[in-house]
Amino acid sequence: MTLLTVWPDERPGSLVLRTEDTEAITAELKRIGVRFERWAVVEGLPREATEDEILAAYGDRIGEVVEAQGYRLVDTMRMTPSDDPALAVAAAASRAKFLDEHTHGDDEDRFFARGSAVYYLHVGEHVYAVLCEAGDLLSIPADTTHWFDMGTRPDYVSIRFFHSEDGWAGHFTGSKLSSRFAGFDALTAARWG
Repeated sequence: MTLLTVWPDERPGSLVLRTEDTEAITAELKRIGVRFERWAVVEGLPREATEDEILAAYGDRIGEVVEAQGYRLVDTMRMTPSDDPALAVAAAASRAKFLDEHTHGDDEDRFFARGSAVYYLHVGEHVYAVLCEAGDLLSIPADTTHWFDMGTRPDYVSIRFFHSEDGWAGHFTGSKLSSRFAGFDALTAARWG
């Protein structure tokens, strides 16, 4: 299940909210302008399904989002754990790219077809950590300060939606606030450990 954790931005150890209740998550995120939806996960897709297979499996839902939001580019992002040292270094570099606070001039819509990762939204005086899992669609409005953590052994497939055919472009704030909050590994260890 999805997990929402909220802290004051100046007190990362002071919990404001922690819930796995889908209705509570949807309402709390809506309050800050973030859209959250749960889609049925398509069963039977092979672990190594191609981008075309993934997009076809969710074609109807993707079409609804594209129609409603006017997206021009839809693709997938896949991260799979590996014991190959070269691939592990590449995964660490990919992870590091997203760990600092940034914004986008475009909405950031992601649907998780497999696995999990955490989006941290810095809105007002709070940080909202949304641990997304398979079946979650998260839509972060343009110019929302946030960061993303896929963990030290990333394992997910997401469908990404863009208004521009240029794809992902981040504008980093220079803040190191993200380093003060529990990352993906700590959140999941506390939850499942």
